[in-house]
This record gives sequence, structure tokens and C-alpha cells, in this order.
Amino acid sequence: MALHRSPSGAETDHSEVRTTYLNVAAVSGVHRLPPPPAASLCGRATVAAVAAGAVVAAAQTLVTPLIGHSPQVTIGALLPVANTTDAATAAAGGGTPAAAATGIGGDQPLPDTLAVGALDPLAQLDVKSLTKAVDIGQELARQAQLIRSALAGGASEAHPFGDTIYVRPTSGTLTSVFGARWGVQHLGIDIANKIGTPIYALSDGVVEEAGPASGFGLWVVLRHPDGTRSVYGHINRMFVKLGDKVQAGEEIAEIGNRGESTGPHLHLEIWDAAGNKLNPIPWLARRGINF
Repeated sequence: MALHRSPSGAETDHSEVRTTYLNVAAVSGVHRLPPPPAASLCGRATVAAVAAGAVVAAAQTLVTPLIGHSPQVTIGALLPVANTTDAATAAAGGGTPAAAATGIGGDQPLPDTLAVGALDPLAQLDVKSLTKAVDIGQELARQAQLIRSALAGGASEAHPFGDTIYVRPTSGTLTSVFGARWGVQHLGIDIANKIGTPIYALSDGVVEEAGPASGFGLWVVLRHPDGTRSVYGHINRMFVKLGDKVQAGEEIAEIGNRGESTGPHLHLEIWDAAGNKLNPIPWLARRGINF
């Protein structure tokens, strides 16, 4: 390209002028991404779900190996809490938030701690939901400890029912159920196994009877806090005496073949508070124990 001389006679390098022009244009025409919108107290984020889920999952992990399945606990999947407005912007009454001014990818200042009292009504509801989730986790942990204690004596399974723990009273084969049998009423169920098989207290209770009994040879009767009684008949040996307090899962006797019996087994009866003899099968099933 030809070079043009200046009035003074000096040659002018147009490439330098052109470069300078482009640099100026680049500066004046630069485009910036719009700053992210400022968060407000009405904004909501879904971060509390992680904390709530962790608490409940930890408690479920304790319970599941003990009862064989995971208890169903319904909790909101997302428990949002409120975001905060940048402190500098709130104090100035407007303007561009300091965090946004640094642009995307810049160092973002941490928001100030937000007091619970400053939350809007919906945010306060979320805090209550999180608190409830924590309470559920603590209750599951408490039940796990009770189940672990009930299984310590050797019972094969234990289940919570309300505030009470129930255990499988013995191991063996169900050989006779509640109802008519051989022309008479069979008022319990029979669980057959070898002599000496442990028998466990079905639930917490007090020993109301312990010793010889007509037809049963030897028996143990427990009275439970709700007034019901559990009866254990044909036992070989008993390990409790009248008036003893026992806990769910505690070994109280062992299977025998005493009294009017055709083979070693546990005869188990359930009496309600009025003394009526109940069918143990559905009664136990409602408490998680199935035969």
C-alpha cells in the first residue's frame, strides 16, 4: 500500500492508525453480561432437603437391618429456606449488589447470617418442616435402640408398635391355630420345636403367674402395661418368678412337653384386659410378627 506524507513531509503508517482505531472501538463497544438479579428475602432455595434427608436416612440405616425392611416415612422432598439480600445493598437502599458487581466467576462475598425472625411466613414454615424432619430422625434412632435391646437376648425379630416393642416369642413351626380342634376350643396357637428352645417375653410386662398349671404342666403368664396378658404353656423350665418385671425379648422359659401335650411345643395365648382369649395370629400380625 502506498504511504502518504504528512504536511511536514513525514510518511504516515496507516496500519498503526488503523490498529489504534480498532483498539479504541474494542474498548468503547465492549459488551458486558448483565449482573445476576439480587436475591431477596422472598427468594427460595432448596438446600434444607440435604440436611433433613441426611438425618432421616441415618436413622433409617439404624432401623432397617434390625426389622428387615425400611419404615415408611413421608417427608417433603424439598424443604427450601430463604436467601438473603447483600448487606451493602440493603443498607444503601438500592443500587447494584456488591456480589453482582464483580461479574460472573468473580469472588462472591458470603451473605450475612439471617435471623429466623427475619424470614417471611413461608420461610418460617420451611424451618418448621426441617425441625419436624429432625424430630422424626431422632424418633427412628430411639426405636432402633429399643429394638437392639430387645434382640440382645437372642430373639430372632422385634418390631415397634406405637411406643411398645414386640418380639417373636420363640422359633419353630406353627402346628395348631386358634379355634375348634378335636371337638373342643383351642384357645391359642402351638409352635413346635425341640425341648430347651428359648421362649422370650413377647413385650415388657410383669410376671403374674409362674408355676404348675392344670393341662399346661408349667406355665408363665405376663401382664403387659396395656392390660393384655400373654400365656406360655407346656414349658420345660422357667427363669422368672411371680412379681418379676421383664423386658421385651428377655428369656423367660424354654419349650417343653409337660402337661397334656403330644410333643414339645409352646402353647401361646393372648388375653385382653377383660380376660377374653384372642386369636393370636391376627393380633401378632398387627404388631409385625407373622407365622
